[in-house]
Formats: sequence, C-alpha cells, structure tokens
Amino acid sequence: MLRVPLNDSAAYGSTTHEAKASRYPQKRRFKAILTAVLLAAGTAQAQEYVRPTPDLDRLTQELFAEIQSDQVPSEDLYETLLQYYQTPISLNTATREDLRGLLLLSENQISQLLTYRQQRGPLLSLYELQAVPGFDLRTIYRAAPFVTVQTAGGTNGLRGPLWQRVFKEDNNALFLRYERVLQTRTGYTAAPLDSLGRGPTRYLGSPDKLLLRYRVSHAKDFSLGVTAEKDAGEQLTWNPNGRQYGADFLSAHFVVQERGKLKTLAVGDYQLQFGQGLLLSSGLQVGKGAETITTLRRSSIGVRPYSSILESTFFRGAAATVEVAPTVRATAFVSRKRVDANVQLAADSLAEFDEFSSGFLLTGFHRTPSERANRQTLRETVAGGNLSYTSRSGHLAAGLTAVDTHFDKAIQRRPELYNQYEFRGTHNLALGAHYTYVRGNVLVFGETARSSSGGWGTVNGLLASLAPTVDVSALVRHYTRNFHTLYGNALSENTRNINESGLYLGLKVRPVARWEVSAYYDQFWFPWLKYDVGAPSRGHDWLTRVTYAPTKTSLLYAQLRTRQKAYNPSSGQPIPQPEPTTRHSVLLYYDANPTPTLGLRTRVQGSRYRATDASPWQRGYVLAQDASVAVGRRLRLTARYALFDTDSYDTRQYVFEQDVLYAFSVPALSGQGTRVYGIAEISCTRQLTLWLRLAETHYRHQTTVGSGLEEIQGPRRTEFKAQARYRF
Repeated sequence: MLRVPLNDSAAYGSTTHEAKASRYPQKRRFKAILTAVLLAAGTAQAQEYVRPTPDLDRLTQELFAEIQSDQVPSEDLYETLLQYYQTPISLNTATREDLRGLLLLSENQISQLLTYRQQRGPLLSLYELQAVPGFDLRTIYRAAPFVTVQTAGGTNGLRGPLWQRVFKEDNNALFLRYERVLQTRTGYTAAPLDSLGRGPTRYLGSPDKLLLRYRVSHAKDFSLGVTAEKDAGEQLTWNPNGRQYGADFLSAHFVVQERGKLKTLAVGDYQLQFGQGLLLSSGLQVGKGAETITTLRRSSIGVRPYSSILESTFFRGAAATVEVAPTVRATAFVSRKRVDANVQLAADSLAEFDEFSSGFLLTGFHRTPSERANRQTLRETVAGGNLSYTSRSGHLAAGLTAVDTHFDKAIQRRPELYNQYEFRGTHNLALGAHYTYVRGNVLVFGETARSSSGGWGTVNGLLASLAPTVDVSALVRHYTRNFHTLYGNALSENTRNINESGLYLGLKVRPVARWEVSAYYDQFWFPWLKYDVGAPSRGHDWLTRVTYAPTKTSLLYAQLRTRQKAYNPSSGQPIPQPEPTTRHSVLLYYDANPTPTLGLRTRVQGSRYRATDASPWQRGYVLAQDASVAVGRRLRLTARYALFDTDSYDTRQYVFEQDVLYAFSVPALSGQGTRVYGIAEISCTRQLTLWLRLAETHYRHQTTVGSGLEEIQGPRRTEFKAQARYRF
C-alpha cells in the first residue's frame, strides 16, 4: 500500500509527464501529487512504476462488512485478487466491463476514466490517474496493485513466440506451502480395537497440509498454471484405480487470449461469469458488504482461468470465446468432471431411481474411509454458451446464456417438507437473459432466467451518482422456490439463489474530505420453508459504516450492523413456529503507520445475540492489536495479540488475520482466551522469498479443544505454516 505525504516537494518525473501535466488546469495539484507518488514508488521505471504488493488483509476488510459464517469462500476471493495482481488490467485498453470487474471503481469513475482516455489519449503513467476527475487517493491506492497503463494488446507478437513469452514473464513463480497443527488430534492417534479388530474411525493420512502452485500469466495474452493440494488427514498416494495421482486435488489450465477473432480459449480448469451471476458466477463476489455501491453489480468477465484449491466451484474441459462481429461475441463451453456425493441404492424396487444422491459434498475433505467412499462418485457434465452484444459506445450490453447440466446418477434429497421444491433428477436446463445500460451517471442492470423445473429467478438493479459525493444503489431480486441454478451466485441472503425475494438499498456519501459514510438496508422474504425454518419467514439486515482518514497513511472506521432472521426455537414444538433471532454487531478499526517501517492495526469488535424475544441476550467480543515492522530490506515481521470472550458459539467472533502471501485466515473465536500469531517474511534472494507463520489459540477454563477427530487434549491449539516462492 502506498503511503504518500502529499505536501512533499521534489523534482518531477520524466519530462513527458511534465509536458502532459501542463495541459490541465489543475497543474499545481497534479504536480504535488505526482511528486508524492514518485517518492512513494521509490524508483520509477521510465513511465511506469513498480506496482505495490496488494494489502489483501486491509482490502478484504474494507470490502466485507463482517464474516458470520465458515462458508464464505475467502480462498476464491484471494485467488481472484491474485489473478488481478498477476495480470493487471490495462487502464488504456480495458473496456467498461473490464473496469467494472475490479469492484473498486464506481460507475462515475469508470465513465470519467473512459472520457479522459478518449479526449486526451492513453495515460502515460498510473500517476496520471490523479488528473482524472473523480479519482481520489484512496481509490488509487486500492486499485494500484491490480491495474497498469502498459498496453498489452497488439504487442504480444513483438515479444516473441509464445513459449519465449511464458519463460520470460516476470510473474513466472512457483509456490510451496506447508501447514500443520502441532498438537496431536484424536484423528491421528491409534484407535483401540475390539475383539473383531474393529475400531473407531481415524484419518488415513498424515496431519501435514501441502500445497504446490505454479502460475505464469500475462494480461490479454496467456495464463498457465498447475496446482496440487493435500489436506491434513488426506493420503499422498498414487492410486489410478481411485483416480488419485499423488496429491488428493490436482488442477491445471492453459488459456490463450486475443488471437484475432479468437478472444479466449481455455483448456483444463476454468471459471465462467456472465450477467449478474444468476446462472454462471465465479471470482470476486462480495455480496452485502461494507462497499455498498460498486460490489452490488456483477460484471460479465466471461471465461477465466482457475487455479484455486476449492474443489467444487470450477469447470473442467474447454471453453472458447470468439468475436462474431465487432459488437457480438459468442462463448461455448463443455465441462465434465466427477464431484463428491453420497450415492445410495434405492431400498424400494418401485423407487423412481435405482441409485441416487441426497446432495453434493463441497468440503473437499477425503480424510476418513467414509469421506473417501464419497470421493468423485458422481459424474457431472455441463455444456452451454453465451451470446453477448455490446454497443460501439459501450453504453448498452445484453446477452443470452444457456447452461445444460447432466448427472449420471439422480439427485434426490431427503423427503423433508422443506426439500419439496429442491432440484430432483439427472438433468437441468437453465436459460437466461441479461442487460446493462448506462446513461450519464445512472446504470441499470439485470438478469432473468428460467430452469427446466419451471422456476425462474430475476435480479435487477440500479447504480447512480446523484452528485460527485453521493452514490446510491438499489437491487430487487426474486428467486422462486423451484428455481434451480447449480453454478449461480447472484446476490442473495441464502447461500443459493432459490426461495427468496428481497430489496436492497445502498448509500455512500462523502460529506467532507477524508470522511465517508456508507450504509445499506436489505429486506428479504422466504416464501417456502427452509432447513431449521418450519414456515415461510422474513427478515432484514442493515449496516452503517463511518470511515475517516485522519492522515494519508491511516484509516479509522466504525461500523454497526443488525441482522434479524427467523429460525425454529430450540424448545421442541410439534409444529415449529419460527421466531425472529436478532444479532447486533459493532466494529472499530484503526490502521496507522507512525513511521515508514512500522504499521499498527487495532480492532475492537463485539456482538450480542438473542434467539427469541423472550430469550436473554448473549454477548461476545474480541480485542486485537497488530504490529508490523520492516527490518532492513529483507525482513518484515508481523504479530498480533488478541483477547476474546464469548458467552456461546452463537456469539463467536470471526476475525481477519494476516497470513502468508495469498493465503487467508479467518478463525472463529468462541469461549474465553487469547489468540496470538507472528509472521516473518524473508527476502532471501531476488528469486526466493520465505514466509514463516506460527499462531496459537489458548482457551481458558477448557481441558480440550475441538471435538470428534479434531479434538486436542489440553487448552491450546498451535498452527505452523511455511511458504516459499521462487521466481524463475
């Protein structure tokens, strides 16, 4: 993250910058800012500076309001940000849709940038963003790691053959990561056997978690990557009959882009995103977060390479996008892979399906005999396409999407009433249409789709800049109880787009310099039953965050959030009547850099929870203090000390932690105790960088930690992690 004192004075950068800056009326301001950024960058490379390493921890905290579940795909978020960092968007060639994909720029900023580019030509340097109306320092700092002004399009051929471009690419790097919990867990102990030689379940593999990742890419040119992962408890074995070749999860992709009419060709593992993600959604999805405007709309980023370690959110096969006409692009894809499922044989000879599964297993764990028995037992084939039109001005975009999914064994959920309208059978065809239209500072967008069950879903929204300092947003969604989208992830309160209606309203105001107020209110309805909710229900969710940047290197914000949703009461009633549960949360966060080498972060968060109106309030809080210091040019040390105290698991606290590069950690703290960790980042050579991390949670008044096979005897849980990156 750049830390720039704007009042510093120094010589300008290149004479080219000076000449261009002199054309603008805000010359003096541009001069000061340009000078400051040059100082912050240290050394400028001709007309481009070295992009800073993204501060993913701070960025995710600015985007996400609050983690309240273990189901947030943080790995996918970090992986998407990694892809943007490795293949930054060129501000001189990016389309409106490309810029929207970043989720960091408002519609007004995008329009201003495109207008600036059209009127004054390509940007000479990223520093020139200071001269684009609507761009403030905070926006530039957030976007700087993920954008560039270098023009990639049209120059690939000049850089030599493809194989030479791959080997000479700067981000050609290999990552090796090792993790382990130091205490012995029940799953790794010897099991007592009975007289028949039978004993309780234990993990089949070692407690070591291993990751190997190789990735090289260049924007608008190519991407090549291989990933291998073994979770703790999984076996590292060569078993072709069990479809395992070393590590438990293997992934690879090869993507080429901008080959004349062929815009993208992906072979191997890939992701797809079109429209508002109602049918196909992947990558950076924030949902309802602290960023109440830019993250509301999804962008049609099309085919993307996949190199994450999530084992269920990708396609495996091939996809291609071709330019049919200057304003029309067509995408076709086919995917075939095996997914985890608990396949059962029908007990009744008159049953509709001889074999069926009650659902998909998405954890990706294959540690015990039962988990291995469910590994890759269901074959999934997905095929479809998208046809998109974008007007020459870029103001209007529309498209059609088709997704046809087939399973070799039927999906048949348990015969519970709340499952009555869930997907059932072996085949699902979903068709959808999406649109986007921008006029002035107003953007409208939406997508509507229908599945073969007859269910349909629709999401429509609006973003508008009412004034240079006031942005608003609104979104209406409706997903019927029998709408089935297996790879969709449009905005919703549920984890899937089914059985929900809702209205979202967002606001962002910058009343004076350095201050920003963001807020949203979301009302939602569930017209049919859900798991643990025995009747139609409704709820609401609202958030307010006030952000203040007292200096250019510090950030302070306070956040309030209230969520109310209905659940069945714990007291067993013959006919459950859901009652509203209420959760209030507060968060105070301060990030400062007193010196260029010292960073401090303070976090205070708490919540209270009430299961019913008659129940007592339960409370929980956590206090966390972070410090990071750079020791010379080759070593950076980071540490945290945190105290937590919660009345119950319902008031558990999810807290972002800094981790080794491109890894994430958001532990759930419950009970009473302390959480500490330390990270050392060591730049051994220009090619080799090491990260070492040690974290420990100490629970008070507990003799064991965890449960089941994860149980530890004693009050501590210690995690060690090491990572090496070698740049070729």
